Amino acid sequence: FALVAVALVINAMGLMSAVVTISEYAMILVIWGLALAAAGASGMRLLWVPLVYLIFMVPLPNFLETRMTTGLMLLSSEIGVQVIRLAGVPVFLEGNVIDLGTYKLQVAEACSGMRYLFPLMSFGFLSAVLFRGRWWQRLILFLATVPLTILMNSFRIGVIGILVNYFGVEQAEGFLHDFEGWVVFMACVGLLFIIIWIFARMEKQGFLQIFGLDQPAFADLRYLVRHSRPTKPILAATALLAVTVLVTLAVPRPVPIVPERAPLSTMPLRIGDWSGREEIMDQVYLDVLKLSDYLLAGFSRPTDPAPVGLWIAYYDAQTQEASPHSPQACLPGGGWRINKLTEHDIPGVGPDGSGIRVNRVEIALGEQRQLVYYWFAQRGRVLTSEYLVKWYIFQDGLTQNRTDGALVRLTTPVGDSAGIPEGDARLEAFVRAIDPKLNYYLPGATVTPRADDRLAVR
Repeated sequence: FALVAVALVINAMGLMSAVVTISEYAMILVIWGLALAAAGASGMRLLWVPLVYLIFMVPLPNFLETRMTTGLMLLSSEIGVQVIRLAGVPVFLEGNVIDLGTYKLQVAEACSGMRYLFPLMSFGFLSAVLFRGRWWQRLILFLATVPLTILMNSFRIGVIGILVNYFGVEQAEGFLHDFEGWVVFMACVGLLFIIIWIFARMEKQGFLQIFGLDQPAFADLRYLVRHSRPTKPILAATALLAVTVLVTLAVPRPVPIVPERAPLSTMPLRIGDWSGREEIMDQVYLDVLKLSDYLLAGFSRPTDPAPVGLWIAYYDAQTQEASPHSPQACLPGGGWRINKLTEHDIPGVGPDGSGIRVNRVEIALGEQRQLVYYWFAQRGRVLTSEYLVKWYIFQDGLTQNRTDGALVRLTTPVGDSAGIPEGDARLEAFVRAIDPKLNYYLPGATVTPRADDRLAVR
């Protein structure tokens, strides 16, 4: 009963804060609580495998999945390029873009291997449970799913690159592309069975003998049907769950408040002695980012020919599906290497004028060097940690019914290390120039809701 009660409280917090993952894990806790109430601790020893297996059905939080996806894309691209070179095909890799000369292939999120990883890990867990071997063999069987996924996905990328080089870009599109993915996944499953067969030979047993289901003793099954009538814990847990469902259906859930603000497209392109030119982002990127509003512009001033790039990504409501992507994850995808990442204080700016702390990143791509400042503008706060961003989304969604926020990123070329101090001075000057303007476009701690959102419910 207590576990079900805690899970329902967690679920309510997840619904109120718009953090979907919290509610999904709460659902698993409810199932665990009901199982514990019905079967008791002794029965849980029999049910632990299917109950733990439920964890694999819940996706990772968006910010963790984005980090993992980016890392897998880069690693798979590097290994895939080696496969292409082994076939004698000249190729150049820039981030996650494979340049074959005639064609350029971008290793997108769908090709990162994440679609293989979690299904294969769940299958590996099930195989390890059914495998009648030693504990370390079971552990290897489960952990082997990670390198298998990476290697086979990289091999797939390499094969696609080779086919595109000889037969055209159609080899990387449509049904053939998806069919290749299914073939590679089944190959991963086949390799997993080969590992099981090797362990079976080590134990001098046949495949069917070492891979099976251990039936519990008949005497142990009494824990699952130990009472002819429902017990008080199961009745209390079921009643609490039923009441919660009725309350959830009866009480309307408010839509997150969307603050009034000026569109970023109206931001002036002349700020002090800085002159800017707005740019348009390709629709393919906008579809991935799922923005509410954005500004992409380049600024320069007569006294300094080096430009400053400004990127603002704003979201009316940050959710599991739509939230700012950290530059730490995005920059390597474009081929940039992060040489140095620190936090940097800029005095005299910010919502209250006391100064702000930003992330400062030195990046390189071949001979190019750039300096990047970025921060997260979150309802009157300036944050540098994406983990704190998630915490305050949860807190403010719960207490203020707001999850709006933005990412602000500035970039400038610095040439070599000697130009880094000039780059810092340039970016600090630009921050001071645009800081008063940002208040009109990025909502602070106190806002006026849009007229059509004040009474919105769903």
